[in-house]
Amino acid sequence: MIKIIFSVTHDEVDMPYPKSHKSKTKERILASATELFSRNGFQKVSIGQIMKLAKMTHGAFYAHFASKEALYHESVRLTIDNSRAARLVKGPLSLQHLTELVANYCNLQELEAKHKPGPEAVLFNEIGSEKAEIRTLFEASYMSMKKMLETRLIALSKLKQLPFATDRNAIADKSRVILASLVGAVAIAKSLPGEVERKQVLIATQRQILLMLGVSEAEAERMMQAQ
Repeated sequence: MIKIIFSVTHDEVDMPYPKSHKSKTKERILASATELFSRNGFQKVSIGQIMKLAKMTHGAFYAHFASKEALYHESVRLTIDNSRAARLVKGPLSLQHLTELVANYCNLQELEAKHKPGPEAVLFNEIGSEKAEIRTLFEASYMSMKKMLETRLIALSKLKQLPFATDRNAIADKSRVILASLVGAVAIAKSLPGEVERKQVLIATQRQILLMLGVSEAEAERMMQAQ
């Protein structure tokens, strides 16, 4: 009787988890990492912190990821792919969708802890990083978002929905200005202690980008008030 009990217990311990369990475990680690990386940056987050937030043991990490860098790379990709900006770009070709992207992207609410950080957080958290792997990922993130903006601007320009010609070099420059403005505005706002000035930085940035895209003063004001 004792041998039978021991045999069953031993088999249960050695029984492998189903694939669905492993997939869900990886998703929990990735979700925790994405939240911490987006809020604090690569350098300030440890594997221990990630696993603690995921409510898992430290040792389980390496069953799913080879290193913190590998996890960060997948986290960046997930953040950009799931971003509201990416979803808007896949929407109908209209100026309304593009201006919604800009108005929402720099929303003050994105700075609050209860909201999920957007892809711009990936960029400003890693500004100035000296780690080669992070600089490479920073560049990839930047280029991905710039390409996203360029594609939409070119398409809308061809449809005569923007007040400028389809000049790829000029549109590339506008995309750089938009992205730099968004990232810079959010980075500055996060560093300011006063809520009034913080809000004004974001509002002014949104307004100038929308005006550059051909939105009227009145319409830009309406869009920002609707946030």
